[in-house]
Amino acid sequence: MSPDEGIPCTEAVVLAAGKGTRMKSDLPKVLHEIAGRPLLDHVLDTVARAGIRRTVVVVGHRADQVRERFARPDIEFVVQEPQLGTGHAVQVAEHLLGADYCVVLAGDVP
Repeated sequence: MSPDEGIPCTEAVVLAAGKGTRMKSDLPKVLHEIAGRPLLDHVLDTVARAGIRRTVVVVGHRADQVRERFARPDIEFVVQEPQLGTGHAVQVAEHLLGADYCVVLAGDVP
């Protein structure tokens, strides 16, 4: 199957709720830049290139900033509040999922 055809019955959940405490910044971790682009931008481009057409982004710390920066018609957002870890982040997104397969990605690992 070519990337243009997409991956059937596959969705992506991208975890982007972290504070980035170790970065010593109030900016959400996924908004820090590498190669001139926010970390989350690299991850979302990879998801799109893989042919995955539906993406749920789990936000938390400064959720409005992340939503504003990545407002796209092919992305849905869900808020993780309180932030209780990775497994909890996926649980928060679970009600939006319905495909046979789900790829879970870290939003801060381009």
